[in-house]
Amino acid sequence: MVQKLIEISIRNRYVVLVLAVALFIWGIFAVNKNPVDAIPDLSENQVIVFTEWMGRSPQVLEDQVTFPLVSNLQGIPKVKNIRGSSMFGMSFVYIIFEDNVDIYWARTRVLERLNYAQRLLPQGVTPTIGPDGTGVGHVFWYTLDAPRMDLGEQRALQDWYIKYGLQTVPGVAEIASFGGFEKQYQLVVDPVKLQFYNLSLMDVMNKIKANNNDVGGRKFEMSDMAYIIRGLGYLKNKEDIESIALINYNGIPVRIKDIGSVQMGGDLRLGIFDENGEGEVVGGIVVMRYGENADKVIKLVKEKMKEVEKGLPEGVHFKTAYDRSDLIDAAIDNIKEKLLEEMIVVSLIVILFLFHWRSAISIIIQIPLTVAISFILLNAFGISSNIMSLTGIALAIGVIVDNGIIMAENSYRNLAEWQEVKSKKVKIQK
Repeated sequence: MVQKLIEISIRNRYVVLVLAVALFIWGIFAVNKNPVDAIPDLSENQVIVFTEWMGRSPQVLEDQVTFPLVSNLQGIPKVKNIRGSSMFGMSFVYIIFEDNVDIYWARTRVLERLNYAQRLLPQGVTPTIGPDGTGVGHVFWYTLDAPRMDLGEQRALQDWYIKYGLQTVPGVAEIASFGGFEKQYQLVVDPVKLQFYNLSLMDVMNKIKANNNDVGGRKFEMSDMAYIIRGLGYLKNKEDIESIALINYNGIPVRIKDIGSVQMGGDLRLGIFDENGEGEVVGGIVVMRYGENADKVIKLVKEKMKEVEKGLPEGVHFKTAYDRSDLIDAAIDNIKEKLLEEMIVVSLIVILFLFHWRSAISIIIQIPLTVAISFILLNAFGISSNIMSLTGIALAIGVIVDNGIIMAENSYRNLAEWQEVKSKKVKIQK
């Protein structure tokens, strides 16, 4: 079989040459199309359902949130396993699909079931689906260099400006904020005054909710002009909260400031984010979308950060905390160096032992051609260019070179023997 294949290739050398050139061109396009990453994605094909119910114990969340969700999500087709986890104030459900299932088809099926499972959960509890990223999707981390701003102002800038700007980058699934304080209005109530005015905490909460609202009116015409009436009631500062009336006590309105104090503070934190032991910082994590090109996404994020930085307050700049493109570039540079080194070494060895430059060229041509064809196969099987795959290609180059040297040396030996036999026949005839 191999001998016939070699004979056909020798007799149709131009056809073989055209096929080699076509495969090489196809391989170049495959190299540009193949996703580039540093770490192979070996995570499971999963969809995460997250539910928040603050203040509840893990047992309450397990009974009233996690168990109903797991029970109703079990009927989804092509599901391998469903795992539930409950903790203080939060519930996580992991739906593991088969490896050949499209991730967006899986997310659609989960959403359909969640619409049905919503009625089984307590009032006000809404489950949400996590971002369409993977466990290795954290491709870029950044922090804010803002020495003139406190941590609360930095977190507000991150959540309400920077995050929305970077989320528009193609291939980004989520910008996860970290560090700092999430600003909130805090009402410190005096229980003695509540008891004196016969009020409960629910009365106070309901009054604040009812006063933080805009109401619509109607349109009327007067003097050939049309006017739209609406009531403006959204709270804008802590003074507005302090002025909310709770009850009427002996003809005198009792306001929020009469039963407690309102202050601006930060939400409860379970940890801090410290940078190199130099203090707390605020920043974000860029989560790449499933199946995207990590190198391309990072480049687009950096370009977008330059645009977003123009709108930041004076003295505020971005600092890079983690950039996977450095590892990606190092892996690509390594394979390029290996290719060049092996081409040079092979040429010297073949020329030194065979003294035949055409044999050296035939072996050198095999290396880039084989690498180009390997990228065609990587795209066909959905494998990205990462440390594992590129290392495999680099190791395989040695086998390719060995085969080329053995074939060239064997051909050279057979030709020499054939010439020797032919010369003997000529002498006998004479």
